[in-house]
Amino acid sequence: MPPQVPAPEPLSEDVNLIALAEIGPDRPPTWVKVVDQTRCIGCHACTTACKSENEVPVGVNRTYVKSVEVGTYPQVQRTFQVTRCNQCDDAPCVTACPTSAMFGRPDGIVDFDKSACIGCKACMAACPYDAIFINPDDHSAEKCNFCAHRLDIGLEPACVVVCPTDAILVGDLNDPTSRVADLTRREPVAVRRPEKGTRPKLFYRGGRQATLDPLGARRPSGGLFAWSEQARGAGKVVSGSPRRAGSSAAALLSYDVPHEAPWDWRVSLYTWTKAIAAGAYLAPLLLLVSGLLDWSSSLWLWAAPAVALGLLVATGVVLIADLEHPQRFYYLFVRPQWRSWLVRGAVIIALFGGVLVAHLALSSAGLQAPQKWLALVGAPLAAAAAAYTAYLFAQARARDLWQSPLLAPHMLLQAVLVGTAVTVPLAGWLAADAVGALQWLLVGAVAGHLAVVAAELSTAHGSAHAQQAVRELRSGRYAPVLWLSVALAVVALFAPLIGVAAAGCALAALMAYEHAYVQAGQAVPLA
Repeated sequence: MPPQVPAPEPLSEDVNLIALAEIGPDRPPTWVKVVDQTRCIGCHACTTACKSENEVPVGVNRTYVKSVEVGTYPQVQRTFQVTRCNQCDDAPCVTACPTSAMFGRPDGIVDFDKSACIGCKACMAACPYDAIFINPDDHSAEKCNFCAHRLDIGLEPACVVVCPTDAILVGDLNDPTSRVADLTRREPVAVRRPEKGTRPKLFYRGGRQATLDPLGARRPSGGLFAWSEQARGAGKVVSGSPRRAGSSAAALLSYDVPHEAPWDWRVSLYTWTKAIAAGAYLAPLLLLVSGLLDWSSSLWLWAAPAVALGLLVATGVVLIADLEHPQRFYYLFVRPQWRSWLVRGAVIIALFGGVLVAHLALSSAGLQAPQKWLALVGAPLAAAAAAYTAYLFAQARARDLWQSPLLAPHMLLQAVLVGTAVTVPLAGWLAADAVGALQWLLVGAVAGHLAVVAAELSTAHGSAHAQQAVRELRSGRYAPVLWLSVALAVVALFAPLIGVAAAGCALAALMAYEHAYVQAGQAVPLA
């Protein structure tokens, strides 16, 4: 609930005040916005006022106005969409944030605490509306928060004050006398992407499909918009593609702003190193329980846990390096938000690392039998370390490609694939009798991986966003990397014939596939 403050001093006539409802102790307000697109003239006054009020740097926006040309010459109309955070009741960014830097207030506003942000960009990946960005000055996540600091003292948000056509309204939905409550009761209003189930509190009156649907309009050739340059940042991918599924030939996107994919090659690398760490433990364990490897083998006692621990440490280094505030990584443990799979994953990795250290300590002490019992804990932790990223990706509700129920078992299969690949050369040195079994295990894992990839590329998907992402994989920007990974995986199928070379091909194949998959999932425009 906003704090109770004394009545402010009289203000000049050019300042708008909100008529606040009587708020009881058990009924806080529910702040909502209504954007009347029939009134919007695309003047961008809201964008500039927001930048001024909130000191938003050049190159990023809390709010902006998108424009689409609808119709064919000479009957063409320019339509607009005021684009910003939707203040969701069920906000994916709040669930995904590992430190509660994104949080929901009692009055319905989704706000942020920059001092708690570690810069993991999970909130950006989770937002179905592409409304969150990393501030280039302080490297923390930021977005529209309805100018909460103004609402708390009875002032309207800056964008509302400056709008020359009264196209932006803000008010308490719980107050039946407020304009927003009245308008939403008697006028048809729409929200963006209702299928995501986020229950947005930003309503559009007179919004058109061509603007509300990010796939509803064609992108101009070369991505060149009116009045702007759409440059690509070095080493960064701008979300959006010239080829749009379901777009109308009579709707052309004429002005937009670039949105960078939040997760870059470091996330692809992290999924790869983590898979190797988990698989290096699981692959020899599969041979042990099958009777194809002796529990006293140096491969099990020393080599496998050492490789797994080394790759697990590398995974931690990559994860920390991907943070905008790497010095705050320990916030994951000292102020965890337990619904976030980043927090759960960090705990899984820490526990799995503890098992590996204990395993090596027992081997150093000359104790072999306890490793059998330790494996009862290590095996599920290794499997969890391999698969938890599927649930982390699933929290990115914005990205339909990552919502597949096959993703968790696929990641577990990938861990066996690369874990076996790193174990094959080690077995040639430490357990020659197990090489043949490992090679056939590699063949099986590669075949299973290729089968899942084939299903991903060939089966129908439930949304236009997922279909567009698959097109990017199959024949778009990431097709060369994907088909390279497939070719390397096919070579790895001949492991019994080509020996250690197959292991190298398998490792390279999965690295290429992870990069193509992670980036294609972020290639579909959301705003």
